[in-house]
Amino acid sequence: MFITFEGPDGSGKTTQVAQVAAALRARGYNVLLTREPGGTSIGDQIRHILHDMDNKTLHPRAELLLFSASRAQIVEEVIKPHLALGGLVICDRFFDSTYAYQGYGHGLDRDVLRLITEFATGGLRPDLTLLLDIAPEESLQRRLSAVASGEEWTRLDDMAMAFHRRVREGYHVLAAAEPARWLTINAAQPVERVQADIVAALEPRLPVPQKLA
Repeated sequence: MFITFEGPDGSGKTTQVAQVAAALRARGYNVLLTREPGGTSIGDQIRHILHDMDNKTLHPRAELLLFSASRAQIVEEVIKPHLALGGLVICDRFFDSTYAYQGYGHGLDRDVLRLITEFATGGLRPDLTLLLDIAPEESLQRRLSAVASGEEWTRLDDMAMAFHRRVREGYHVLAAAEPARWLTINAAQPVERVQADIVAALEPRLPVPQKLA
């Protein structure tokens, strides 16, 4: 099973995916936890380019191609092999981030995005996607608090508020278009409540865990 988490930075994705992965491993699932962009040596190098504040002139089309290159690498090197072994993959972001950020945020042609995404993923799609939904004003405030504690402020964080609002709107449109795949979680709640909601939403959809080979 392939599960992805989506939502803005500041929604608590990093915390939640780690807790979900730990909980599922404790139940006997063979869980691989990874992230986008990154998840491979090549992808991590691309991640640095995409996040670096020195690259604020990066054009949206170049941004799209860099995200897609990282995605192509992680699909072939990491995700597909684990799924082929019968494992469960949890990925912090996948192609829906491209539709939300480059499509709705930057306004790139969505038909072109679909073509490039299909090529980058080889047609791989998540079985289930959880959207950690939160107002952009609150998510960015969380990011500022995290930066004050030593985390990196990225090039994408630095986009205008209107951009972040379009991204959130895009996520809502995507979730409404595929209700069987998407589960929307209120990420403005306390961390424990968000985790409980995620577990409750996942439980009826999980397969029977397979023994490790």
